[in-house]
Amino acid sequence: MPRKRGSRTLLLCLVTLSTTFLLSHPSQASEVKMWEEEIVIPTYQIGPPEPNPMFYFGRESQGAEGRIYPYPLYDNLTGEKVDKAYRIVYLENEYIRIGILPEIGGRLFEAIDKTNDYHFFYRQHVIKPALISIIGAWISGGIEWNVLHHHRATTSLPVQYRLEEQADGSRTVWVGELEKRHRIRWAVGYTLRPGRSYLENSLRILNRTPVAHTMLCFANAAVHANEDYQVIYPPRTQFVTYHSKRYFTTWPLATTRYGRTDFSDGMDVSWYKNLENSTSMFAWNYEDDFIAGYDHGKQAGTMGIANHHIAPGKKFWTWGHGQGGQAWSKILTDDDGPYIELMVGAYSDNQPDYSWLQPYEVKSFEQYWYPFRDLGGVKQANVDAAVNLQMIGDDSVRVGFYTTAAHPEATVLLKTGKKILLQEKVAIDPANPYAKEVSLPSGVAEEDLHASISAGDRELVAYAPIRLEPMTMPEPVENPPLPEEIETVEELYLTGLRIEQFHDPDREPDLYWEEGLRRDPGDARINTALGIHLLKQGQFAKAENRFRQALARLTTGYTSPKNGEPFYYLGVALKAQGKNDAAFDAFYKATWSAAWKAASYYSLAEIASMRGELPTALDLANRALSANALNIRALNLKAALLRHAGHPEEALDLLETAVDRADPLDVRALAERWLATGNRQFRKTLLSELRGHPATGLETALEYASAGLWQDGTAVLEQMIEVAPNRDAVSPLIYYYLANFAEQLGSEKKATEYYRLAAKMPPDYVFPFQFEAIAVLRRAMEVNPTDARAPYYLGNLLFDWQPEEAVTLWEKSVELDPSFPIAHRNLAVAFSQREEKDPDRAIASLEKAVELKEKYALHFYELDQLYEEVGTAPEKRLALLEKNHDIISQRDDALIVEISLKVFMGKYREAIELMQGRSFDAWEGRGQGDVTGNWTDAHLLRGHQHLAAGRYREALSDYQASMEFPENLQAGMGWGGSRRPEMAYWMGIAYEGLGDLEEAEKLWRESSSIEPRRRRRFRGLSPRNIQPYYQGLALLKLGEKDRAKQIFEGLVESAQRALDWNPDPGFPANFVERYRQFNLTLGHYIAGLGYMGLAASEKAREEFTQTLLTDPNHLGAKTALARLDRLGEAP
Repeated sequence: MPRKRGSRTLLLCLVTLSTTFLLSHPSQASEVKMWEEEIVIPTYQIGPPEPNPMFYFGRESQGAEGRIYPYPLYDNLTGEKVDKAYRIVYLENEYIRIGILPEIGGRLFEAIDKTNDYHFFYRQHVIKPALISIIGAWISGGIEWNVLHHHRATTSLPVQYRLEEQADGSRTVWVGELEKRHRIRWAVGYTLRPGRSYLENSLRILNRTPVAHTMLCFANAAVHANEDYQVIYPPRTQFVTYHSKRYFTTWPLATTRYGRTDFSDGMDVSWYKNLENSTSMFAWNYEDDFIAGYDHGKQAGTMGIANHHIAPGKKFWTWGHGQGGQAWSKILTDDDGPYIELMVGAYSDNQPDYSWLQPYEVKSFEQYWYPFRDLGGVKQANVDAAVNLQMIGDDSVRVGFYTTAAHPEATVLLKTGKKILLQEKVAIDPANPYAKEVSLPSGVAEEDLHASISAGDRELVAYAPIRLEPMTMPEPVENPPLPEEIETVEELYLTGLRIEQFHDPDREPDLYWEEGLRRDPGDARINTALGIHLLKQGQFAKAENRFRQALARLTTGYTSPKNGEPFYYLGVALKAQGKNDAAFDAFYKATWSAAWKAASYYSLAEIASMRGELPTALDLANRALSANALNIRALNLKAALLRHAGHPEEALDLLETAVDRADPLDVRALAERWLATGNRQFRKTLLSELRGHPATGLETALEYASAGLWQDGTAVLEQMIEVAPNRDAVSPLIYYYLANFAEQLGSEKKATEYYRLAAKMPPDYVFPFQFEAIAVLRRAMEVNPTDARAPYYLGNLLFDWQPEEAVTLWEKSVELDPSFPIAHRNLAVAFSQREEKDPDRAIASLEKAVELKEKYALHFYELDQLYEEVGTAPEKRLALLEKNHDIISQRDDALIVEISLKVFMGKYREAIELMQGRSFDAWEGRGQGDVTGNWTDAHLLRGHQHLAAGRYREALSDYQASMEFPENLQAGMGWGGSRRPEMAYWMGIAYEGLGDLEEAEKLWRESSSIEPRRRRRFRGLSPRNIQPYYQGLALLKLGEKDRAKQIFEGLVESAQRALDWNPDPGFPANFVERYRQFNLTLGHYIAGLGYMGLAASEKAREEFTQTLLTDPNHLGAKTALARLDRLGEAP
């Protein structure tokens, strides 16, 4: 529907500053209400983000690369609860009301079915972050928009938003942002329409860059869960699969092992009550358009609708109702209880599953959500209606319909073949669904039935059950083989491409492509792919060389290639190096290929604009738009060219099209309107966006610069300074860019001043993310060779992609200013993580950092990791941490290291007091840095001291406390039972000392019969696979020597397997090194325990000694040796 047309000032205002207002006062009941207000929500505060840049070293997040940079890490969860005011935007019509929180990622916060007061999405009554997103803080509830990656980086950060009215009475709230890691923009529209009970979501994902990227897109909708809740996939669904399609099982009755849960006996996994453990289940269904959840107790549910051709992804996730799920419920909410996530994926059917987004491409789609009620479930649904058909015994059926609009004279029809069983005129609307039980003639089966509801001549929804033919379960995805094991060059190319496409955290595409080029150095596909890969790393000259090699093969015999891709990307590489004339030729050649016309003509228009050839640039922009009408950069460039040519009104009309059809939150379009008119309201709106989202200002300025519109870019940057909260703390990147633009405009005096100002600005959280900054910062280093910050910033930008160059830059930075600790820390990170590690230089750099006035907890943590790696004495390590305890305690990971060392050094009481004195936050999938293990170890070892001294009651108290975790440790994730065999054994020993042999034997039998739970620890007393040692000791106490011997011999055998471990050859070197060290340490430790159980004390001593040689900080081996020394033999 077209919007109401009025003054552009009204239509283009993105932010309104009043405390509470009603945007539209509907004169008719049919209009949707839309308003903003402040809402106070109890909130657990997030502290300041980590000031140090967080680089990438293989960290995984949701199955893909967990890259944090250029964002800071938001892992400082203070635990402080305050009442906080948020700006919430409401939409409301006759049937539903929704509330949106732009301040928390644009999340849908609440959605109420007004007909029965049912929250059809999970409504939080507290904001309680946990460490789940890529960059840390994340909250549950409502709908989270996972664009580009699952649990996207900014899911808990403010986004842009805009309110919009339509002429038909509907209203839309747009939310969105610039994603800085890929420089892709996205926008989600929430629309309510008069007389409809559904929420319509319109999504737009815009690649504004000259290179292709891959994207994932899932709407993550949470719903309240209880024992009556059921997830409903379309009836044709026979299988579900896990993340990465690693395994499958049947649906809804699971009949196989699925991950760590064995459903071989059969389990209806559609019911929340049947899922004890956390799990994800993606529907293996590519024919149907809906996913639903239904609360049979409340007789109310939630429906998701999307075109399966575009949005095939259907998933649910649960923490499970067991111990782990209960713990996460406490972590994520105070009183709102458990939830299930219902997810709809567009251009994605799994997580991770990524599709391609070409240069300047826009992908868009719609999905719908609505509440439904009183149907008992659903079998088929669309945006108009839902139907359920449920057999009741063999002789009757219950048919029900829900419609998303009022139909006063709808027709319900139930038939079998041509025989009509029910035909009824009904008045139906979202508040009054229809349901009826119908008797069936003898011999009629469910598959013979057909149910439908119509309004006039239009069928709203229909369902006819089918008898499913059993299908063969799909094969799971396997890891790729070694490059040298792959038979063809094409497969090497495709394997590398998939690794890149899926952001594989365990493999690099280069290994496969380099093997392909070893076999065929001129392969055009691989050379092109490697060239694009190098472009994304800012290595433009190397990329140019790859594209030229690809073209050498493709143009053999003076042939014009069928595919213009290498010509296009050659142009991109040349333009990035400032070789515009050569780039112009390459882009024009690429236009010979229809697939590359749009991006190439746009790039040509930019170069023509840089040359000052406005008519030519305008013609080329038109050609680009004829091939891709939604290229937002081409639309904006054309508008700028029209403005410079003296046609501002044409420019404004074009900009309205750009906002309506492409990016409703586009800041460059705002800047263009202001530049075209000088309008104060446009400027006010622009300033608001620049203040709240400065990255969009930098991006806008560089887009102008890319077309040689230096003055326009300067104007935007000047406005960014205008709105800076503190003129003494403006982002230095603004001044660096201003200096560069001033030089382009011939104003050397201004440039010099801007370079001076850039060098003096604070470096806090300055993490460049645009490769255009490479040339800008290098020029700054030339003009002002005393500027210590420019090489620091450039090193930050390049490190993940060009680590050796980053080291050179940081060394220059500390040479110019030795007092800046983060630059020293960055060097330490580089020395410790690059292929040829230099731990001595890394330690020296971090020792320098921690000596400086400004101190950071992360520096002490990272220094301790290096100390540990080189075998520094625990006494020295602990002394440094204790001396700086106030700093250390600012981060969980640093404090946990101090606690671990206190346990290792026998300071159990101090360690326990530190763990009692604060809350520790668990990362999903990674625990909370082993604080629970330290809690158990401290109590266990203190219990051993009591035991040795004959204080059996005190020992028993500590043994019991070792498995009773206080809530502040967030330790209920099912880990408590992982060491139960060990604890039961020692509690039995304590009872034996007290003379209570009956209780002792009871505990030893318990110890010997428990199946230990999975819990991996890299060091400490007891990973899961050594718990059998304590079961063997318990069996010895019970007199079952033969069974105990089998266990101890089994430990020795499993130790040998660990020592013989060979890695998956596709894994990266850092992964292999880490796990080889882990297995080496664990293998010797397990062997020592096995020999100790077999009373082979000298062999045990040898193994424990070897354990400490590989890991001097291994608490288990240290403790075992001490026991051998004390007892002279195995216990």
